[in-house]
Amino acid sequence: MVEIVRIPALSDNYIWLVHEPGSGETLVIDPAVADPVLAEADARGWRITQVWNTHWHPDHTGGNGAIKAATSCRITGPAAEAERIPTLDRWVAEGDRVALGAIEAIVMETPAHTAGHISYHLPSEGLIFVGDTLFAMGCGRLFEGEADQMHANLQRFAALPPETFVYCAHEYTLANGRFALSVEPDNRALVERMEQVEVMRAAGEATLPTTIALERATNPFMRAPSAEELAERRRAKDAFRG
Repeated sequence: MVEIVRIPALSDNYIWLVHEPGSGETLVIDPAVADPVLAEADARGWRITQVWNTHWHPDHTGGNGAIKAATSCRITGPAAEAERIPTLDRWVAEGDRVALGAIEAIVMETPAHTAGHISYHLPSEGLIFVGDTLFAMGCGRLFEGEADQMHANLQRFAALPPETFVYCAHEYTLANGRFALSVEPDNRALVERMEQVEVMRAAGEATLPTTIALERATNPFMRAPSAEELAERRRAKDAFRG
């Protein structure tokens, strides 16, 4: 089993540090910055060997260069965004496989937030790193893609085993949940989840990872019956001030 550590960064980013004890390899997912990542790995005696990027945005790649300079790690990211991530050593696309020691991840192309966004599914570990495609009770903004792409992504995620852990890149849960309640105020699972989230955030606790089961039950974007409905909800969320 891999060990996963959450590293808060910037205002609401989470960088994920993933250690595979068998090989001693350590992976960084979407490093916004380098210093806290290097410090956490050093404190644990872990050797960073890889970085995996989900997309090109600077708050997901900003630490690449410094981590690579400090550790000589190998950086993997989306082939479709290679020109925008100059630190990449390996370019991957749909169906490609990447490994951390004995653990294998399958690359899923999940465009919409950015045109070349990818996610990393680790079936043997029952988890997925989704970058800015799926959030707890939310989804990414449609900066470079369309609602039909996002709808397809979320339905693809929804088909994963319900116990799959979902590692998102931002702590947006409270704001997303407030919007979700405006869409489904009578969703009892959502109401109960938000009661828990309010308590957790008031205590300064993180709300991630989430699970596919939780998102199926409470995420208005994953629950949208069509791309058109998802587009309407995304527009409403972009303007929401609740």
